Amino acid sequence: MSTASPPARLDQEDARLPVLALLGPSASGKTATALALARAFPIEIVSVDSALVYRGMDIGTAKPDADELAAVPHHLIDIVDPETPYSAARFARDASDAIDAIAARGRLPLLVGGTMLYYRALIEPLAPLPGADATVRARLDADAAALGWPALHARLARIDPATAARLAPADAQRIQRALEVFELTGQPLSALHAAPALAVPQPYRFAALALEPSERAWLHARVARRFDAMLDHGFLHEVAALRARGTLHRDLPSMRSVGYRQAWTYLDGECDFASFRDQAIAATRQLCKRQLTWLRAMPSRTVLDCQSPDLLEQACDVAARFWSGPARAASPHGAAS
Repeated sequence: MSTASPPARLDQEDARLPVLALLGPSASGKTATALALARAFPIEIVSVDSALVYRGMDIGTAKPDADELAAVPHHLIDIVDPETPYSAARFARDASDAIDAIAARGRLPLLVGGTMLYYRALIEPLAPLPGADATVRARLDADAAALGWPALHARLARIDPATAARLAPADAQRIQRALEVFELTGQPLSALHAAPALAVPQPYRFAALALEPSERAWLHARVARRFDAMLDHGFLHEVAALRARGTLHRDLPSMRSVGYRQAWTYLDGECDFASFRDQAIAATRQLCKRQLTWLRAMPSRTVLDCQSPDLLEQACDVAARFWSGPARAASPHGAAS
């Protein structure tokens, strides 16, 4: 086990509620590790995943199955329909409510996921962003219809190069939002995201436990195997059923999730099956790279090698030291005592 910092421990003078976050890239083993912790501690899981919030998106999100959901209480899974956008700000509110409710039941909240912006929104409250403005959006839609979204991407690059650099020229939803925020606030979205955290008293004491691979090729192979398993379990049928609802379109945040975006393109007949599979796997690997970049920017995280055969025991050891007083660790392979 390698650690970026010593495992966190609840300070005797810090009476704030200790909240452990199990974070990692896609396919790093977060679910199995979380279930091992659930066998050792009286926990409830709060999902930190921007795709798991959506109902009906099960296979392509690697949503915990019925047995896993029954084994330990989960929160912030299947809470909105895919037609409804969900934001980091709403997640921060919902997660805080879930944490408070879990603590009130005398149990331990465990955050689990890989949507790093959501985690940051919870631990470092972001500057509030303006809500959607129908007039501004209508004007931007008209510009896009006349000029194309790549032209609006170029416009964004002139006023907010940092945001433009991370968006594809055809990413209509995010380009529109970045331009909208600039028009409404006069500030680039990247500057607002980089602003210091709001001086809000934090009732929780957070510690991040990061699952990171020692070999990138290992994670890449797992990503490919997992996506092939999703295909075998009917992922394309799932996306076809979502399309058949008639209320969804490919530019919704839910349908822009990795895998779903590529499946929609394939079902539209814009590529063959082999290209679809390759593009989905490549997009997932790029997502993993971004997730690891976020994690490595966290100076106080505790790192566990997700390739280690002793991962579950190591995770329970770190959790025991962090939670120290509230719970006594049992074997990750047996029931808590």
